[in-house]
Amino acid sequence: MLALTVRRLLVAIPTLIAIVAAAFLLMKAAPGGPFTTERQLQPEIEQRLKAKFGLDLPIEQQLARYLFGSEEGGGLVRGDFGPSMTYKDKTVIDIIAEGAPTSAILGFGAMLFALLVGGGLGIIAALRQNKIQDYAVMALAIAGVCLPPLVVGPVFQLLFGVQWGILPSQGLHRDEFGLIYLILPIITLALPLIAIVSRLMRASMIEALRSNAIRTARAKGLPETQVILRHALPIALLPIVSYVGPALAGVMAGSFVIETVYQLPGIGKQFVYAAGQRDYTLVMGVVLIYSFLIISLNLAADIMYRVLDPRARTA
Repeated sequence: MLALTVRRLLVAIPTLIAIVAAAFLLMKAAPGGPFTTERQLQPEIEQRLKAKFGLDLPIEQQLARYLFGSEEGGGLVRGDFGPSMTYKDKTVIDIIAEGAPTSAILGFGAMLFALLVGGGLGIIAALRQNKIQDYAVMALAIAGVCLPPLVVGPVFQLLFGVQWGILPSQGLHRDEFGLIYLILPIITLALPLIAIVSRLMRASMIEALRSNAIRTARAKGLPETQVILRHALPIALLPIVSYVGPALAGVMAGSFVIETVYQLPGIGKQFVYAAGQRDYTLVMGVVLIYSFLIISLNLAADIMYRVLDPRARTA
């Protein structure tokens, strides 16, 4: 297990560098720049701003400066993500730290909700295979996959926030932080995940119930509840564990849309704004954070898989 972790971490370093370089080049290839605004700056002022951030250098020198810093210090290898080009007197770390709690609660909350609801529905569908409960769960799963959060979000805002007034439709007050503002965003983000988790759990639970291990457990006269919870469920969870790592990273990335729709002060909303304003350093910082999350969550999923399935430890 330790050897696997060390190998994956060693591979992660060049992977992150490649991601940073690719994102940097793509950002530079996009038209416009951080100082291209409707109000035209004077040429000397624009030139001084470009010189301050090193934008007047050749692109390979700009990338080297971003990675390794300059004589004045800084550099990604020293943990310095640099200053924001559009937010005055704010560093990229400051902006990410402000939005990270909201994005983390939104992403992990949606995944936890999806695992509980989707896992429960999948188990019910598997135990009642080819019956009305099974058909109902599969119909809900298809609907969840077909309805994107970009469509569901405004509908929930209209119904629960405006028409019925049950939940806040948007916004998040930092001075009175409450999870009530995140209920609708979490549910909206979780719906496609619930659909996928329920289908995965149904298929894996049906396969587990047909395995020789379950036949042996039933032959020993164990109660059906114990057979399902102690023997079938751990086997059925293996595909779910493999799915959770990449899915959670996808949820964090998918929160960009949700945070924009519900006007939440998370990293995703800041990323959308930064991309529109060509704030290179902020975009690069968010890309690096999410890349690190994807690698870390995939590693955590692999480790958890090996903990649940002893056969994978020797693979």
